[in-house]
Amino acid sequence: MASNATAYVAREPDEQGYIHYPDEDNETWQILMSRQMQLLPGRACQEYFDGLDQLQLPVDRVPQLEELNRVLARTTGWRVERVPALISFDRFFKLLSEKCFPVATFIRTREELDYLREPDIFHEVFGHCPLLTNPDFAAFTHIYGKLAYKANKEDRVFLARLYWMTVEFGLVKTAEGLRIYGGGILSSPKETVYSLESDKPLREPFDPVAAMRTPYRIDILQSIYFVIDQMSALQQLSDMDIMAMVSKAKTLGLFEPRYPPKDEP
Repeated sequence: MASNATAYVAREPDEQGYIHYPDEDNETWQILMSRQMQLLPGRACQEYFDGLDQLQLPVDRVPQLEELNRVLARTTGWRVERVPALISFDRFFKLLSEKCFPVATFIRTREELDYLREPDIFHEVFGHCPLLTNPDFAAFTHIYGKLAYKANKEDRVFLARLYWMTVEFGLVKTAEGLRIYGGGILSSPKETVYSLESDKPLREPFDPVAAMRTPYRIDILQSIYFVIDQMSALQQLSDMDIMAMVSKAKTLGLFEPRYPPKDEP
């Protein structure tokens, strides 16, 4: 998504569209994927594992985007598109509105193995793409992109919170207990455990207006997670008047943050 600055540069494909990742990038992918695949059983939702089964992501190398597109086109009509390390909000929302998920073709350095500010290919592909094979998740992401692309700057801030509390950091209730579907959690080993097992954060039933009114920080573990009853709740949300909810959230105003300011511990 958009940001102000980055030290990363997306890798360019050759004339055949193939991106030649160096060995270190492939090894980093293997470390990240192997680590998460040990943590996610019993924590990620079944729809995520269904998507992984369909995508058949390689363990030992960074996947090529065309490999993903063959599966996404067949399942939900989505695709991924290579983008620079950072893109504008306009570009981000326009791509989503066209059923196209932006993927920056770089992977984090070993020094930032556990956290980096900008989304890399591991976050985008491993965290989000499996659920883009799910019709409910894909439908919501598409409608969200169309609304956000047309929205003004003020409304986009409220819509960004909705995206954060669902697509990035959402939890879902299942018969086996709470499970993760948000890509920001699924690609983070620390947040994978913390989101479900820590007694510090709140876990609230999902309310879209409340989600839009909830401040967040991108550089800390989340202080609150919203829990949907089932994945079809996202499909139902996409059929509702989301912009009316934005207006209501703007009228009601923001909740008090449940985290300290950046200059405090």
